[in-house]
Amino acid sequence: MGDKAERTREKIKKAAYFLFAEKGFKEVTMTDLCEKTGLSRGGLYRHYSGTGEIFSEILSEESVIFDRIEEKESAEAILEDLLGAIQREIMERERSLSLAIYEYASLGNEELLIRINERAKRRWIKLIEYGMKTSEFKRVDSEQVSELILYYYQGLRMWSRVVPFHLQTAEHYTDTVRQLLLNR
Repeated sequence: MGDKAERTREKIKKAAYFLFAEKGFKEVTMTDLCEKTGLSRGGLYRHYSGTGEIFSEILSEESVIFDRIEEKESAEAILEDLLGAIQREIMERERSLSLAIYEYASLGNEELLIRINERAKRRWIKLIEYGMKTSEFKRVDSEQVSELILYYYQGLRMWSRVVPFHLQTAEHYTDTVRQLLLNR
């Protein structure tokens, strides 16, 4: 795929992300995306067959954690970047895809979400094991701690759609993860 096509796909995904976060999955139409991106219907359909394909691609995007581990970056630096991003997401209700994810799953897409969840869990396990190997992290059960980190985060994200959190709530999450992992 050419650079221009790839830039257009990224533009579509970025616009779609904010629409899904704002309206949920079921309420977003290809017409909404045309209006948001300035693309014609033909231009939009040249890249995606529908909102489900776009949403699936957004949810399937991989994290760069594995690349950073390959480059032998500090496990603590990777963790801090992740926690910073998570804290911002918890506090920015309008960026939450929680409602859209639940709607998407209710339409028979549970398998995709299960795979995405498993990949997220594997990324956390990989980071935790890397941090233990470099002695930056405490010795912990990486599977158990990855589940705690992942599901605690997902719960906060879901509830952030309906309950306004104070910054302190997001900081409690990030501090808890640090306490679980870091040798401080």
